[in-house]
Amino acid sequence: MIKPDAVGRRLVGEIIRRYESKGLKLVGLKMQKVSRQVAEQQYAEHKGKAFYANLVEFITSGPAVLVVLEGDNAIAVVRKLNGTTESQEAELGTIRGDFGMSVRHNLVHAADSPEVARREIPLYFEESELLNYPMPDERWVQGT
Repeated sequence: MIKPDAVGRRLVGEIIRRYESKGLKLVGLKMQKVSRQVAEQQYAEHKGKAFYANLVEFITSGPAVLVVLEGDNAIAVVRKLNGTTESQEAELGTIRGDFGMSVRHNLVHAADSPEVARREIPLYFEESELLNYPMPDERWVQGT
């Protein structure tokens, strides 16, 4: 997910460019304002924590760009490209290290495991919205 702060700062293209440049394939892409109900489902594991209300308020504050990516080790690659959650501690060269302002305004969200991805993707995408298609550069990207 490209969060409302990144959308508001016109960073969507740059963020997607970084994912694609690393060889990840877009299979789902849309923009929407996340509803409170969906935000509460996405962040259910944080309910009761001090930051939960602010997190839900922030993620519903403006449009987000929802992205599903595929590729070798896609989850690990995306998380590495994103950088650590605390933007001011994230390494330069990562999305958060280069553009993030704080832990709250950290531009992107990514699943941390296949199980979380399987839970979160259906919150935003119908199966019919995810596209399976070949890429002309797959043999170079995948090293085959």
